[in-house]
Amino acid sequence: MRHIIMCVSALLLVTACSPAPEVDEPLYPAQVDADGYVDSHFSDTYRDHLRTLSSDEFEGRAPGTKGEELTIDYIASLFRELGIQSFTNENYTQPVPLVRIAPSRVTNMALQHNGEQSELAYRSEMMGWTNRVVDSIEVTDSDLVFVGYGIVAPEFNWNDYEGLDVEGKTVVMFVNDPGYATQDPALFNGNSMTYYGRWTYKFEEAARQGATGAIIIHEDGPAGYGWGVIAGGSPVRFTMKTDNNNMHRVELEGWVTADSAEKLFENAGMSLAEAHELALSSDFSPVDLNTSLSMTVENEFAYIDTHNIIGYIEGSTYPEEHVIYMAHWDHLGVDPVSGEIYNGAQDNASGTAGVLSIAERFAAGPQPERTVVFALVGAEERGLLGSAWYVENPLLPLDQAVAGINMDMLNMYGPVRDFVVVGWNNSDMQAYAEPYVVAQNRYLAPENNPEAGIFYRSDHFSMAKKGVPVLYAKGGLDHFEHGREYGQENQARLYSEKYHKPADEYNPDWDLRGVHQDLWIYFRVGHELANSRAWPVWAAGNEFEALRLETQDRRQR
Repeated sequence: MRHIIMCVSALLLVTACSPAPEVDEPLYPAQVDADGYVDSHFSDTYRDHLRTLSSDEFEGRAPGTKGEELTIDYIASLFRELGIQSFTNENYTQPVPLVRIAPSRVTNMALQHNGEQSELAYRSEMMGWTNRVVDSIEVTDSDLVFVGYGIVAPEFNWNDYEGLDVEGKTVVMFVNDPGYATQDPALFNGNSMTYYGRWTYKFEEAARQGATGAIIIHEDGPAGYGWGVIAGGSPVRFTMKTDNNNMHRVELEGWVTADSAEKLFENAGMSLAEAHELALSSDFSPVDLNTSLSMTVENEFAYIDTHNIIGYIEGSTYPEEHVIYMAHWDHLGVDPVSGEIYNGAQDNASGTAGVLSIAERFAAGPQPERTVVFALVGAEERGLLGSAWYVENPLLPLDQAVAGINMDMLNMYGPVRDFVVVGWNNSDMQAYAEPYVVAQNRYLAPENNPEAGIFYRSDHFSMAKKGVPVLYAKGGLDHFEHGREYGQENQARLYSEKYHKPADEYNPDWDLRGVHQDLWIYFRVGHELANSRAWPVWAAGNEFEALRLETQDRRQR
């Protein structure tokens, strides 16, 4: 029996927050000019960093390439010049061992139901792979079991696996979470995806439950993208090198189309629509789909080392307590067929240049009371792997991490009024930012597509998974001079013409005043936290709150 806890959104607005900075006397007051926008200049070097990192010479900054070597040299040289300290070596590098897994043979998904055989075709009807670092996996006659959303969420009193032994079985589940399905703001986070709705969580939970395989049902709306995102492009995958070769993962991970899932549910005497209804019922229990699955995946793999590049300014009073600025330095490199360079100017030379500019500002000022860390992480484009490696191998204890501030794809299109918080009301980090946003004659705004789960798709998420509150926010669409429609047009052009394409190149005509606005806010928030006794907290009931509370007694107040 499942009892749904009402988790009213208003509660998130009144969480027990540490005191935020005062608006009337901020340490670094904003400057409003005659046009009404403020702080049009933060750094004399930002544009130079951006132009250099996204130049053709850096070849798209792919892991394990000349572009990575040049990126390390550039950042390390600047850190040394600034007097920023290294945890590791003169190049400030932390090795991140990766495995490149290339499937050499993937069979169709063979299904057996009441003695009848059928298949789902690879790529057109299903996708399947293994993240285990083995030559091959062979799943044979694994019973399929429908587990609703595949969620175990104690804070919502929700357990789709209750009473189920999945050893040897393959679980089938919906993407996203019940809040999206119902649009009920009192259920999970309503339209805003929680981590329980993210496909990565569902594979992780299936492994914790001991399943052999895990299959997610793809539907465009709840997934936030079409089937082409699942099945298009290269099937090559990257994973972190682990001592057990990822044997803790399920053998088979994959997706099926909604039409394919409809056929699976027919074998259990119900429709896809009825399965949706059942998954939301208060008395849900897993359903045997009366079907078994067989499938083989054969792999070729290679080992690649990439690097995180990390420097710090040691705190004068509390050196283990630290604020982390982060951005991913990597992008997609050079197309091996066409030779085109994926320069990654906005994604994410923009964020890397931002961290470097903030490091310059801290290096020029008085020593902070707490340590400030500048983490340029690698392999984000391969699945947040650099940040994931860091949180498993932190250079300072994560229970002493005050908070994180992440920069990814900054605003290149001029000053804007809205400062968009990805993960609205997840923590009181936005409360720390708000006075500085207001002082810039701007306002905080939530992301416009929270159902897409963007909060779980950049490097700050690795920190969140360890309980560290994080701010992921940046300038939005409400342009001071040209209005919202102008901002919408630029964003649409970015994602349709440039995102993960060779066209993401540096443009000397970019209006960087919006970047400078945001850099001031990032700096002010980090400076405030680095010179206070504050410990930001997650919102009550947030999925990461319990992790933070587990280590609360280790932090000084």
